[in-house]
Amino acid sequence: MGLTITEKIIKNHLVVGEMNRGTEIGIKIDHTLTQDSTGTMAYLQFEAMGIPRVKTKRSVAYIDHNMLQTGPENMDDHLYIQTVAKKHGIYFSKPGNGICHQVNIERFGVPGETLLGSDSHTPTGGGLGMLAIGAGGLDVAVAMAGGEYYITMPEIIKVELKGNMRLGVTSKDIILEVLKRFTVKGGINRVFEYVGEGVKNLTVPERATITNMGAELGATTSVFPSDEETLKFLKAQKRDEDYVELFADIDAIYDQEIIIDLNNLQPMAACPHSPDDVENIENLVGKKINQVAIGSCTNSSLLDLMKVANILEGNTVSEEVSLVISPGSKQVLNMLAENGSLAKMIDSGARILECGCGPCIGMGQSPNTEGVSLRTFNRNFKGRSGTTDADVYLVSPEVAAISAITGVITNPIGRVDDKIKNMEVPSQFKINDNLIVAPAPEGEEVEVVKGPNIKPFPKTEKLKDSINKNVLIKVEDNITTDHIMPSNAKLLPYRSNIPYLSDYCLTPCDPEFPARAKEQGGGIIVTGHNYGQGSSREHAALAPLYLGIKAVVAKSFARIHKNNLINNGILPLIFKEENDYDTLNVGDTLEINNLLSGVESKEMIIKNTANGKEIRVVLDITDRQKEMILAGGLINHMKEKA
Repeated sequence: MGLTITEKIIKNHLVVGEMNRGTEIGIKIDHTLTQDSTGTMAYLQFEAMGIPRVKTKRSVAYIDHNMLQTGPENMDDHLYIQTVAKKHGIYFSKPGNGICHQVNIERFGVPGETLLGSDSHTPTGGGLGMLAIGAGGLDVAVAMAGGEYYITMPEIIKVELKGNMRLGVTSKDIILEVLKRFTVKGGINRVFEYVGEGVKNLTVPERATITNMGAELGATTSVFPSDEETLKFLKAQKRDEDYVELFADIDAIYDQEIIIDLNNLQPMAACPHSPDDVENIENLVGKKINQVAIGSCTNSSLLDLMKVANILEGNTVSEEVSLVISPGSKQVLNMLAENGSLAKMIDSGARILECGCGPCIGMGQSPNTEGVSLRTFNRNFKGRSGTTDADVYLVSPEVAAISAITGVITNPIGRVDDKIKNMEVPSQFKINDNLIVAPAPEGEEVEVVKGPNIKPFPKTEKLKDSINKNVLIKVEDNITTDHIMPSNAKLLPYRSNIPYLSDYCLTPCDPEFPARAKEQGGGIIVTGHNYGQGSSREHAALAPLYLGIKAVVAKSFARIHKNNLINNGILPLIFKEENDYDTLNVGDTLEINNLLSGVESKEMIIKNTANGKEIRVVLDITDRQKEMILAGGLINHMKEKA
């Protein structure tokens, strides 16, 4: 029986277990990446392990999320990451060098190898034929220390692309079509593998757009073949020695197959407030807009922005629209400046932002009150933009650019054809890695600098045999990590200070939650489906841990957040009967007795003392994770093993 691309990479990296669907496997990690929002905690945890040097082929620390230096906190964090990276064998990408996923595709990605990143959009690397997975910072720290990364052996979904896209239809529309079919929770424990004749006509940047936004499916990752287009891209980056041909076998067997006919695909948009609320652009044409933001790790490549520049050329941004553009990397910005594209953008009235995440994570450029913002980003969760009552639509660069000119949502088909036809990825990129700092030679003394805002991560303790705590909050389906631990412009400078951040935990859902948690000495969270979707930020587990959260009782969990809870010793309990969710209320006191034996059996009973009802819950964890829960988290478990 033949193998899929995913199976081939896993087979070459398998350390623990067998490739049987639904079972836990451990894989060797070749590369890691962190960014500044999650990196401080990851490196504090790595230091706690006492490992002198990373054991990966390459690890890179990026500064891309928050480069505003309105006080010492950000600069202190950047200096800590730079010095800890230099000491422990990690490359450091300085502020201004670009977004981690864009730079990693350009300068570091290797087909057929594994990448683990403390950012949920790490699957971007799948556009280059990598098995690239987002994870919590502690998992990345373990991988840097040489430990394997554990996943459930995923189902593999074959996405066959047939035909060719018309001008004005883009790879963004392909992934929006997949999201429309599968929803934001349809990818859990799945890998989406793209094949077919339509793949051959997609450049690496276009493929990366698809794999990047595949994170919104909740998928483990997405992957493309490594083929002639991959080689062409790597040659242009002067990295053709990294090329490896990689295809699925003809007789490979998939768990599910879908077909997308590119000939019939339409320009689309994800409507407020979810990436899977997808509509054809034609149904939205004429809607007045206030802002357009182009960039993010989804759509900030050179090819994307050259198309934007050509559409804007000779036009002026509507007087009622603010257009901001964030190039994905210094390489992109430099080449836009040299080929004249940057001048076209500026001449049209666009504002050029720094090479970084910026508006995508709410770092500036928030829309006006009740504003309508078109963004080429990957997430449009309510309030993520920094304006709670704004309506954010996710669109392609082509839709964004033409709409910025007209002032209303506009279908690009027939209006941009002459501007973007025959555009290709350059045969040679400008290579200048002078904003990447190499690590110190092994053995060289490096002082790690820690500013006063950098606080130790919360410690955990061994699991006790009973819990008697109140329900502190009850929330609905699809609660994101943005809800659990907001990461806006005001809070991001405190990413290394969990005590400070904890005062804002779950406040978008209930402003009184942190005070209630402190007053009652911790407690339990009750939630619906897909709890913890979105960002991989470990702070969404660390802040509840600091507030004394002992368990989260949910209908289901998002993959990364569930692992982060387990890593930090918080019980991720799942209702055996979903209707029991309706019987729980804030203030109810819940008793869980014989907890140690319940963890062993992975099933237990919660008694609601408010009404006497007994609720059955399950722990959907592996035997390895069971030992972690009993120990009080991953670091405690590692210490016990040592």
